[in-house]
Amino acid sequence: MANNSLLLLTALIWGFAFVAQRAGMESVGPFIFNGLRFSLGVLSLLPVLLIARRRGDRLLPAGGFREIAAWGAAAGAVLFAGASLQQVGIVSTTAGKAGFITGLYVVLVPLFGAACGTRSGVSRWSGAVLALLGLYLISVDEALSVGGGDFLVLLCAVFFAIHVLLLSRISPRFHPVPLSMIQYGVCALLSLLFSLGRETTRSADLAAVWLPILYGGVFSVGIAYSLQVAAQRKAHPTHAAIILSLEGLFAAVGGFLLLGERFTGRELAGAVLMLSGMILSQFSPGRGKGKA
Repeated sequence: MANNSLLLLTALIWGFAFVAQRAGMESVGPFIFNGLRFSLGVLSLLPVLLIARRRGDRLLPAGGFREIAAWGAAAGAVLFAGASLQQVGIVSTTAGKAGFITGLYVVLVPLFGAACGTRSGVSRWSGAVLALLGLYLISVDEALSVGGGDFLVLLCAVFFAIHVLLLSRISPRFHPVPLSMIQYGVCALLSLLFSLGRETTRSADLAAVWLPILYGGVFSVGIAYSLQVAAQRKAHPTHAAIILSLEGLFAAVGGFLLLGERFTGRELAGAVLMLSGMILSQFSPGRGKGKA
């Protein structure tokens, strides 16, 4: 239950961050935005690192810094690919399409997991399908077509699925704080490098979007991604993906609270399907009967 709560809180923060990401694109480019928010994510974890060090936590694995740095860099590179494709794709597609296509990682996780030897029972597959249908009802209000932005967001869903599976494999081996800081640092560095020669930003532009960048860095990156790393130390990857997909639902809630948007009957039906998928995914066969 503790892992479920952490994953649910992660989805909540990410859902509300969607408003911040849209607002940030009004003044700065996608790579600058991601570079700054992931840099803030690293800085926001420095106090947590100091507390863990004073408490005597074992921050480095038996293999030393080189081992955690290698895996953290790999996770950061995958995270950079997914975050960049999503941020660039959002510029040239609708919010509904982007939300639905990104949510495809809910189905891609068990598909990729099966290819890598991770077993997902019927309940988790069924839960993934229900969550995907719910996400479709919430996010899509028109016929789905594949444009340039849609294709980029589709690629982002592939990388987010890989990221979920990668964290499921490596997070039990390492302390979550240094692992998070390394992957955020790599993602920030790659984003800023890619922004060189592609994007220009004035101080006035940064001043106009300081709040979205602050939320995106401290909450969406520093807190939410760290919660994801901590929760996936014991959570099943398919189950984790289903709960994290609720960010689409929370994005709709954020639109209701901050933008005055209202839920339609279609969106409410989608919310019910997503919650049903999350609950169903918590049951697995065991000795002839389901167990939570």
